[in-house]
Amino acid sequence: MTINKEIGKLHFITSNHAEISHAGQAIRAYKAGCRWVQLRMKEASEDQIIEEALKIIPVANAHNAILLINDNPHIALKTNAHGVHLGKNDMSVTEARHFLGDKSIIGGTANTLEDVLSLIEKGADYVGLGPFRFTTTKKKLSPILGIDGYKQILSRLKILHENFPIIAIGGIIESDVALLKQTGIYGIALAGAIVTENQIETNIQKYQQLINS
Repeated sequence: MTINKEIGKLHFITSNHAEISHAGQAIRAYKAGCRWVQLRMKEASEDQIIEEALKIIPVANAHNAILLINDNPHIALKTNAHGVHLGKNDMSVTEARHFLGDKSIIGGTANTLEDVLSLIEKGADYVGLGPFRFTTTKKKLSPILGIDGYKQILSRLKILHENFPIIAIGGIIESDVALLKQTGIYGIALAGAIVTENQIETNIQKYQQLINS
């Protein structure tokens, strides 16, 4: 399998929902035109994550899209997913690269400029920088960055790694996108904002227009 490693500008992260399964969220997002989905099932067992991933991957491939597994390179390998997104306390990017190989996409979570530079040095393909603000979709949040935090980190990073893809994450809503783009951010990651009111298709299209305009 050849993976297109061009990083998407809109990252959709699945979350627990009373009416829509993780696989259902991902599949609807792909069909709405989203190219990049991260399967995040923090409270689930490995078997449950694998079950959902195996439902998603054929649809992702049919749409020339990407599925990343949150936290777990072992599940990414078992399911033939396109890569993994690593939290700050997960396997290192270096280890994951050795485990998954050069063709897989590996992203990492950062909260500071030092975090970002470390992930770049270790070979990450992109970095999720955040949180932008408080969010209920993730526990154990790092310190909130806010718009000023992004401005400071992005302005310093541009001097060192001008074109490296940094993805803003954490409680982002519609009115934030224009401000975040002004900081030089490459893209945004969204979870709850996409599934809200069970309008995945409408929300995907809205945020894609915002980030690409």
